[in-house]
Amino acid sequence: MIIDAHCDVLMKMYRDPLLDFNAAEPLLDVSYPLMKQGGVKIQFMAVYLPEEIKNPDVGHILEYVDILHRRVLCNPDIVLIQSRSDLQHVLTTGKRGVLLTLEGAEGLRGSLAQLRMLHRLGLRSVGPAWNFANWAVDGAMETRNGGFTLRGQQLIKESNQLGLLFDASHLSEKAFWEAADVPGLHLFASHSNAKSACDHPRNLTDGQIRCLIERKGMIGITFVPWFVKKTGSVFITDLFRHIDHICSLGGEDFIGFGSDFDGIDNYIRGLENAGMYVNLANELYKHYTPVQAQKFLWQNGYAFLERSLPVS
Repeated sequence: MIIDAHCDVLMKMYRDPLLDFNAAEPLLDVSYPLMKQGGVKIQFMAVYLPEEIKNPDVGHILEYVDILHRRVLCNPDIVLIQSRSDLQHVLTTGKRGVLLTLEGAEGLRGSLAQLRMLHRLGLRSVGPAWNFANWAVDGAMETRNGGFTLRGQQLIKESNQLGLLFDASHLSEKAFWEAADVPGLHLFASHSNAKSACDHPRNLTDGQIRCLIERKGMIGITFVPWFVKKTGSVFITDLFRHIDHICSLGGEDFIGFGSDFDGIDNYIRGLENAGMYVNLANELYKHYTPVQAQKFLWQNGYAFLERSLPVS
C-alpha cells in the first residue's frame, strides 16, 4: 500500500480534455489502472496553474475542481478524502482515496473568501508558492529569498483556522521559517528531498528537516531526478541517500513519498509512473527492514493525515 503526497495529473487533464483517468492512458503517469497496479491507496492531486495561464484566477482553480469531480471521482471506487473518517473508510475498504491540494496561491488573488470556498469544496492542503514570488510569498527559486507579505501572513492564519495542511515544499527558506513559527500549523513538505544529499534550492536543509521532524510533519521524498542526484542517470537506489540522511536526523517516522508524477518529463529509471511503485517497494524491502519499508510507503503518511485532518 502506498500514499503519494503530490502529483500533477489534474494539470495534464486540464490541458487535454480527452485524457481518461479511468482507462489505460499512456499519456498519464497517474491513472486509476496505474494506481491499482502500483498499489497506490491514497493520491494527493494538486491544482497547479502552469505559467501559460496568464492572469490566473479562482475560475481556473474551479476548472480543476470540476475535472476532479467529473473525470476522477466519477469512479465509484475513488473517494475524496476530507476527514479522518474518510481516511479510515479508504483504509478499511477496497476504495482508493484522493486529496485535493493547491500548489501556488496565484489564482486566489489575495482572497481568503475564495480559500474558504475551496475548503468547502474539499481542498485540504495549500502550498502558497510554486517556484517564484506571488502576492503571498516568495518561492524557493526566487533569488531575493523573501518571506510572506502581510496578506500572505493572513493566508497562513486562515489556513491554520481552517485546519488545512500547509505545504512547505516550494517555499523560500525565509518563508519556511516564518511558517514554522506559527503554532498549530500542520506544516509538511509534500515533495522535497535532502539538500545535504543533493544541493538544490528545492531541497530541505538539515535545519528544516529537523524542524519538520519536531513538528511531526511528513517529508515526501520526490522522484524529480535533479532533486535526487546532480548528474547522470538516476536509479531507485539513489533515493536511499536521502532516506538515510533524513533517518540520521531522527526522521524515520516522518518519511513518505511525493512523486511529482505528471509534473515531470524525466524519470528515475524503473520508476516512470505510478504503476512502477512496486519496483520501489521491492528495493525498499531489500535495503530496509519490513517495518521501515511499511513506514515509508504508507504508515508515516497515514499517521500524518490522521493527526492533521478534521475528525469528520
